[in-house]
Amino acid sequence: MVKLSVIVPFYNVRQYAPDALRSLRANVRADFEFILVDDCSTDGTGEIVERAAHDLPGAVHVRREEKGVSAARNQAMGLARGEYVTFMDADDWVAPGYFSRLVGAIEELGCDFVRTDHVRCTGNAREIQRVPFGPRNVVVDPRDVILPSDRSTPVDYPYSWAGVYHRRLVDEGLLLFPEHLRTAEDRPWIWRLHREAKSFAAVDLLGIFYRRGVTTSLTQIGDTRQLDFIPAFDQVVEETSQDPEADRFLPKVIRTYCAIIAHHLNTIEKFEPAVARKLRAQSSAALKRMPQDLLKEALDSMDHERAARLRRLRRRPVGAEVAA
Repeated sequence: MVKLSVIVPFYNVRQYAPDALRSLRANVRADFEFILVDDCSTDGTGEIVERAAHDLPGAVHVRREEKGVSAARNQAMGLARGEYVTFMDADDWVAPGYFSRLVGAIEELGCDFVRTDHVRCTGNAREIQRVPFGPRNVVVDPRDVILPSDRSTPVDYPYSWAGVYHRRLVDEGLLLFPEHLRTAEDRPWIWRLHREAKSFAAVDLLGIFYRRGVTTSLTQIGDTRQLDFIPAFDQVVEETSQDPEADRFLPKVIRTYCAIIAHHLNTIEKFEPAVARKLRAQSSAALKRMPQDLLKEALDSMDHERAARLRRLRRRPVGAEVAA
């Protein structure tokens, strides 16, 4: 029986794919499989992955005809045979033996999913990023760690690759990613996971290295794909509104949504002028769509500078072409 399925989509990461593949080789185990998805690469990445798949024990090579990280992950989950599933991005890497330790952690705890810290790598700099939840190796209800609204919690740590997930979450559809989103696809994903899964734990386990500042990463590209955080959070609002405890969780959703809008406005210089205008217009419309009582509550809880900027943006006329 396959114990763990590791899902790795590859798209135009020729420079980084060899590091990722070497780290997978350092994690080979007889009961592990590595599902390598060539997501329509055009830079030679596909050839690198194809060659590596012949030499990597447990490799399952998948070629896609349509690109998109969510669809690639979803397709791979449909093929996965493991009792557990985890993810890795192809411009990142993992330490030798990391996946065995990850499986050991979730088996010992017996929960639906486990979340781990990670190492953020920017050039030669290294910084540990922690799951924003204090208790470690303690199984809790994932719903109980969504709040409070005014602090970072595990739903603000959406990285799918920073953890491992029991097969039953795949079978229940809780790990599917929204394929209409080009970025921020992990926001509805992490919220659904915490609302609907039954058990969760954070563990002290370092071993995954997240490469920041990759120029081909969608998080670094200032085009319209970056604006998908708006439909992503609209989806979180809609789905959370249907939760039996919507009144409890929606204030957190709205405050986070506002904080993300403020963040993008604060870095608006990275966008082309036409995209920046769209960011302002779509953000203004988003603020108007939110439950206004919860929006007022969220803005009242934020610092003056961000709150004032968002209030001006909310008053912006529909269809206006300049920022408040």
